[in-house]
Order: sequence, then C-alpha cells, then structure tokens
Amino acid sequence: MFEAVQKAAFATVGLGFMTKEKVEEIGKKIIKEAKVSEAEGKKFLDELLRKSDEARLAMEKSANDAVNRALEKMDVAKHSEVEELRARLTELEQRQQK
Repeated sequence: MFEAVQKAAFATVGLGFMTKEKVEEIGKKIIKEAKVSEAEGKKFLDELLRKSDEARLAMEKSANDAVNRALEKMDVAKHSEVEELRARLTELEQRQQK
C-alpha cells in the first residue's frame, strides 16, 4: 500500500515548484497517514526531497535553455558578451593613451 502512495507522491505534478518545506510537510503527512516505520519514513522523505530537487533543476535548465534560444533568435547580446566587449574596449582605450 505504501509503495502505491510513494509512487503517487513521486509522480506529483509540480513537485519542482514546491518549496523544500512544503515537500517535507506533504511527505510527513503521507508518512503519518501510511503509518510506516521511522526508517522507512525517513527513506521516503529523503527520496521525495531528492526528486523534488531534480525536478526543480530540470525546470531551471529548461527555462534557461528557452530564454537563451529566444535571445539568440532576437539577436540580443548576452551579459557575458557585453562584459567581454567592455573589457576589450577598456584595453583598447588604455593602449591608445600610451
């Protein structure tokens, strides 16, 4: 029975959107209602938090990739590119003053 609850919890849509505290709260509630051992509950909670972190990181990567693709299509310079040009300009200005 607890395995089914685990799978349902891991499959929860939006796990990556939840704060760590909210994931812990939900996990503890499931553990309490499922009446599992302390060791099994800790293992479940640790895995739930790990999967939540993985989901959050995957969403962040996906969002960053989408933003980068959009910027490339719009032909907008990235911050790092602007900083590189600033450094080159400063170097050229210093050379010219010598």
